Amino acid sequence: MCAADTWEVDGLTHHRPCGAAVPRSLRASFAGKHAPGMFSDRQKSLAGEGKSGNTIEIGKIMKLFAFANQNPEAILARCGAGETLRYGEIGKAEALLARQTGRALIFLLCRNTPGTLLTYLGAIKGPAVPLLPDAAAPAELLKPLAERYRPAWLALPEDLAAKAAALCPAAEERGRVRDCVLLRTGWEGPALDEGLKLLLTTSGSTGSPKLVRLSAKNLDANALSIAQYLEIDRDERPLASLPMHYSYGMSVIHSHVLTGAALLLTSRTVLEREFWRFAEAEGATSFAGVPYTYEMMDRLRMRELFPDSLRTLTKAGGHLREDLQRRYAGWCRDTGRRFFVMYGQTEASPRMSYLSPALSLEKCGGIGCAVPGGRLSLIDESGGEITAAGRTGELVYEGDNVCLGYAQTREDLLRGDENRGRLYTGDLAWRDAEGCYFLAGRKSRFLKLAGKRFSLDRLEQLLEE
Repeated sequence: MCAADTWEVDGLTHHRPCGAAVPRSLRASFAGKHAPGMFSDRQKSLAGEGKSGNTIEIGKIMKLFAFANQNPEAILARCGAGETLRYGEIGKAEALLARQTGRALIFLLCRNTPGTLLTYLGAIKGPAVPLLPDAAAPAELLKPLAERYRPAWLALPEDLAAKAAALCPAAEERGRVRDCVLLRTGWEGPALDEGLKLLLTTSGSTGSPKLVRLSAKNLDANALSIAQYLEIDRDERPLASLPMHYSYGMSVIHSHVLTGAALLLTSRTVLEREFWRFAEAEGATSFAGVPYTYEMMDRLRMRELFPDSLRTLTKAGGHLREDLQRRYAGWCRDTGRRFFVMYGQTEASPRMSYLSPALSLEKCGGIGCAVPGGRLSLIDESGGEITAAGRTGELVYEGDNVCLGYAQTREDLLRGDENRGRLYTGDLAWRDAEGCYFLAGRKSRFLKLAGKRFSLDRLEQLLEE
């Protein structure tokens, strides 16, 4: 384990991980308040911009919107066709929602549009609690979810009037945030726990009634962690192209709103020429993609389409083949860019670990170490902690970003913090002698034949290779 520098920022105890540079947008707050830690060069390299075992204490007021409150005229997002959003518009959306909805559940059908972004940010800044399904999901998939939770409010892009009628025939329009329409459903919404801030569907389950319950503390903690290890500052211009209802896309938004960066919001994909024109014209500095996107870009030889301004690539959302990881990591090294392999789950808001670009080739296939403010460990089948290198066990994560728990009924929205900052991931992993973690499959994806355990995930990887 290595030490970390510590600051107090607006009453918030904040820890910089080993060797990390402080993002420029946060330096004024940090100035003169650190206590330098002692750690080896090798530990710095392993941790890169983050290391496990630190604690971030989050207050009741969301730090996520500190910049927005102080800089209303700064650019929040560039949205194609010359449309620009400013940070002050978050407050206007918050005021509208607070006046109309108060403390209530909003069924917010998400698409990467200006109105959806402002409605979402305005909701979590204020008293409302949004539930974020995909606006592209068919009505027959969304209707059971809506009927199970019976939200008092529905918000969706203005061109989805037919879907609104299918979900809530009695819905009446009560306001608009740019292209997003706010409707009263006619249902009496569910009672909500005071700590509840956001509801996300579990990974890969758009129509599932099982939801992840997140707090303001969870969202603040993970935004701070990500901003630290990616060294995000106000000069960044990230491509916000991942769906915002997806926890990875949501985290891109949060970590950049925290630092006052200008999002490049788009619903276009890498297969569209307009995506690349937008990235070039707006000087995009970072790109976030899932394994399938990286596989597709490699197959179509699209790496050279990245603009010269782009300096950071991040990958999360599943396993990327090691040959592709080496290819992208090597290309980034040769072109002066950074390639981050990251690991997370929606239940962790969502980021839990990352692999430093300095180790992306040496530790290829690994997920690195815990994000700042978090701790990773391994447990055996009896629940005992595994301390020896090379032994496989269930991966456990601890941190302020761990969700409150799950909900499967509207009554569950009154539940409090059931996880207490500890998440049993269900993933099997091992740790090398230098503290880098490697995934070995899911607990539920093992067979036992003739007394021997076989990983179906590993078998699939071998067949791919």
